[in-house]
Amino acid sequence: MALDAFAPWDDPNAKPLIQFQNVTKRFGDFTAIDDLTVDIFEREFFALLGPSGCGKTTMMRMLAGFETPTEGTILLSGQNIAPVPPNQRAVNMMFQSYALFPHLSVWDNIAFGLKRDRMPKDEMAARVEEMLRLTRLEKFARRKPHQISGGQRQRVALARSLAKAPKLLLLDEPLGALDKKLRQETQFELMDIQESTGTTFVIVTHDQEEAMTVASRVAVMDHGKIVQVATPDAIYEAPNSTYVADFIGDVNLLNGTVAAEGDKLHLSWAEGQPDIVGSSSKTFSKDQSAFFAIRPEKINITAQKPDGAANALKGKVLDIAYLGNISTYHVELKGGQVIKAQTANNRRISRRSFTWEDTVWLSWTDTAGVFLER
Repeated sequence: MALDAFAPWDDPNAKPLIQFQNVTKRFGDFTAIDDLTVDIFEREFFALLGPSGCGKTTMMRMLAGFETPTEGTILLSGQNIAPVPPNQRAVNMMFQSYALFPHLSVWDNIAFGLKRDRMPKDEMAARVEEMLRLTRLEKFARRKPHQISGGQRQRVALARSLAKAPKLLLLDEPLGALDKKLRQETQFELMDIQESTGTTFVIVTHDQEEAMTVASRVAVMDHGKIVQVATPDAIYEAPNSTYVADFIGDVNLLNGTVAAEGDKLHLSWAEGQPDIVGSSSKTFSKDQSAFFAIRPEKINITAQKPDGAANALKGKVLDIAYLGNISTYHVELKGGQVIKAQTANNRRISRRSFTWEDTVWLSWTDTAGVFLER
């Protein structure tokens, strides 16, 4: 599924599968969800991303039917789902703990919901076999959950959740229990399964890398509100606030006052330092307080001042974090400010160009960063 071909959120005629309309959820005096409005479309892999306590799990529990909104409406396929009990919704939820039945085989775990729905035996057997194939678990059908690995248990839980062919599958931190390598492999499996079934997936995660990998769109949440909803590349390259810029990936944030000169913006940000020059589609008033956000990998690091660079700052290497494929240099400027720059390690470490205490120049183009109002 090419992402550029799949963008129902840009189509004014597309009907959302899920609509949150001015939804607020309070627990006593605490507001978990605050007047939230968002649309999620059919066949989307939609990620709710944010720190603990930001309201993402409450949103999911309302979709599942375990909580009801204090105010506002949630529509599924145009129907208000508030009066529909959880077991009658075309929604299934997969928990972080997987919640498998230890005494049942993999086959019977997957068949559990179908048996309760009294599906005819031959239909049920065909459906379970289809789910086993989809999750590549055919060889493990007769084993019990304790006889298979964590990654396989995760796939059993997924197969069981998909067996009833829900319109919507909710995944609450589904990869939280897996180690990093297995998580990464499983992320791609999840994407393949989501694509081949065409089911709408909504995943809750606090792992930004996971959200950026799997999702068609990411909603970044803070204190019960959605701060930005966009495709992963838009969230990363064009964050709408310092909160989003800081939450997703690594970023340098410089604060100052802004002035327009021709089609360029100039940020006056530190005494003795040249203005930061860049461009922005936003309009800023003269001397307005603003932030400039730039990713470390967009900054070049050189021994000499580069000719013709739109932005160049001089400093000395304070610290180096070696991460195998990349190195992050912490460079201290004359006024004490520290800026992070990243380089790809395409040579062996002994050939590293810079070391601690070296004087270096940091430079970037006038389109490398973004100006933000807040």
